[in-house]
Amino acid sequence: MPVIITSYGHACYKIEYNNASVILDPYENGSVPGLQLPEGLEADRVLCSHGHHDHNARGLVRETDKNPDAFSPVFINVPHDDAGGSKRGMSDISVLHAGKVTIIHFGDIGRLPEEDEYRKMEGADIILIPAGGYYTIDAEQAKEICERICPKAVILMHFRKGEIGYPVLADFDAVKAVFPDVKTIPEGRMIFAEDSVPEGIFVLDPVQ
Repeated sequence: MPVIITSYGHACYKIEYNNASVILDPYENGSVPGLQLPEGLEADRVLCSHGHHDHNARGLVRETDKNPDAFSPVFINVPHDDAGGSKRGMSDISVLHAGKVTIIHFGDIGRLPEEDEYRKMEGADIILIPAGGYYTIDAEQAKEICERICPKAVILMHFRKGEIGYPVLADFDAVKAVFPDVKTIPEGRMIFAEDSVPEGIFVLDPVQ
């Protein structure tokens, strides 16, 4: 059974498996420099890690509710900053299950996970993790998390690339200095069999 992961930029991704779909962290149009959410997006469910406008444009996605229990998500609530949430509030890590594949979307995590949080993420096959710093963890912290969880695939997100992304975020060259083996997928989509997860560090250019 194939798994499909599509990037719409920033932290917005669609995951499809077995005729079910979920979109994570859609952004309001005009909220992220260089990006606009494609029109007509739909999914069985929409998950937003937190209420900020660049992660919470639920109204721009048609939510079908055809498979309300799709992906059996489990949420880990973590601070959006390095001060227990006092600066930016809290954000959810979403642990999703697509058949045999466990996928983790880190939302806007602002600090390294604690031990009990790491335990809830053991065995992850794919993680989608921010690497741009300022609002979230930076590339060095993302690398530390990757080395702790040891997923098969890492998809880096929430950084600046060219004219896309907030100016305060680290740009792709800075992220690449920490992850020199990163592979860019220009078409913005990964498709793979659930028993054959690709291995490596990836960046998916956004579908627009």
